Amino acid sequence: ECEVRANNRIERFLKASHLPEGKTFENFKMSRLPPKIAQQVQTLRIGAFVDHRENILAFGKPGSGKTHLLCALGHELVRQGRAVFFAPACLLVQEMLLAKRDLRLPKFLRKLAKFEALIIDDLGYVQQNREEMEVLFTLLAERYERGTVMLTCNLVFSKWDQIFKDPMTTAAAIDRVVHHSIILELNMDSYRVDEAKKNK
Repeated sequence: ECEVRANNRIERFLKASHLPEGKTFENFKMSRLPPKIAQQVQTLRIGAFVDHRENILAFGKPGSGKTHLLCALGHELVRQGRAVFFAPACLLVQEMLLAKRDLRLPKFLRKLAKFEALIIDDLGYVQQNREEMEVLFTLLAERYERGTVMLTCNLVFSKWDQIFKDPMTTAAAIDRVVHHSIILELNMDSYRVDEAKKNK
């Protein structure tokens, strides 16, 4: 009975996570990772970073495997019975803007706060206007030291002013995500390009 309850709980968490089904460690090529990063990933799979409310920041060029890696970690966390939520940055920002318009933003943020880990994908592709930047910063500020943020980005910190526009807001956002964080630099060629070359 306990096992059935545990399995049902994991199924509920998986459904609520919105994690892409195929992006797990079972079909992630660990051999592509530099040895140091691969060792870090094996440690992260234990999930202790969530207990410490540490953030995971994955940087790299498009196709380097950032999204797949963090989603695979997300699946591992769900299997451990942890609540995880995955969202592309652009869609998450739009949802927050709608919530703000309808005076539901505090409620929406409380809903996200129930998840131990929040995976925000492709932060670098969000070119916000001021209102979009404000809701994203509000989310990062709300999560600071209260819950884990796992994000992928193709922009180094020195270019985050393209996201947050205002220098002071950019500095404050970086300060919040970098404090208590583990940075994974995936300086690798695109997996999709490599596969296309092999197919040719």
